[in-house]
Amino acid sequence: MTVTTVRVPAKVNLELSVGPVREDGYHDLVNVFHAVSLFDSVTVTPAEELSVSVEGPSSVPTGPDNLAARAATLLADHVGVRPHVALHIRKDIPVAGGMAGGSADAAAALVACDALWESRLGLETLLELGAEIGSDVPFALLGGTAVGLGRGERLTSVEVTGEFHWVFGYADGGLSTPAVYAECDRLRAAGGGPQHWPRVSDDLMTALKTGDAAGLGRALDNDLQPAALSLRPALGEALAAGRALGALGSVVSGSGPTCAFLASSAAHADELAAALADTPHFAQVRQAHGPVPGAEPVN
Repeated sequence: MTVTTVRVPAKVNLELSVGPVREDGYHDLVNVFHAVSLFDSVTVTPAEELSVSVEGPSSVPTGPDNLAARAATLLADHVGVRPHVALHIRKDIPVAGGMAGGSADAAAALVACDALWESRLGLETLLELGAEIGSDVPFALLGGTAVGLGRGERLTSVEVTGEFHWVFGYADGGLSTPAVYAECDRLRAAGGGPQHWPRVSDDLMTALKTGDAAGLGRALDNDLQPAALSLRPALGEALAAGRALGALGSVVSGSGPTCAFLASSAAHADELAAALADTPHFAQVRQAHGPVPGAEPVN
């Protein structure tokens, strides 16, 4: 029996610049994605019908709303086959943590089913299909570091020198992405100020190109962070604790509540992770490095 397994990384948003609400309900974004070495894997096996099983948190849906199942169904429709596969998802990316774990699983399912059905669609077609599923799916296919425009799905790879070392603090319980965007809009309306137009930071691009970890730490920015902190005030204390313990920079990843802390080296990441684990702020602390490749077969 043919079995295909694809490994796919988590992402952290180095910069997330959010524009006003569009007529379609989305926001225009400038989103600097960075793939890091926390991985889910999706194994696809021929079956009599579509099914999903999950090795990991019980909160992950296993019905047709699972993004990996939606990806398999979309690809099957595109190539003219029946989506008769068993999808087994092994989770290591936090659920509802702002690191695009569900989108990563969808990307892995696209790559795995493309290989299983020998459809050989190529990256550009898979990127187009991924964008139909969700804004973060195309980057999970591409990996590395990239600037995303529009909803985040129009990607341009970014030159990066060396690798960066990260510590991630996972809080108990997730945050709803729609709720965080709604809170961002509410806070802006309450402030009465002008709409914020998305942009990318020159300082951040320079830090990535030159491998300047300290410069990158100073440039980390997320327009959704005030909204995430409004909904979960304890995150502010968590971010401050990381900086006090020597992080070069700290930021809420995406819509949160995962907090990302940048270290100067692998050894510094070891020290920072140990120190953060001794604080009361996080249910779990993990280390990773980036950038890493996007979804790719492992067998």
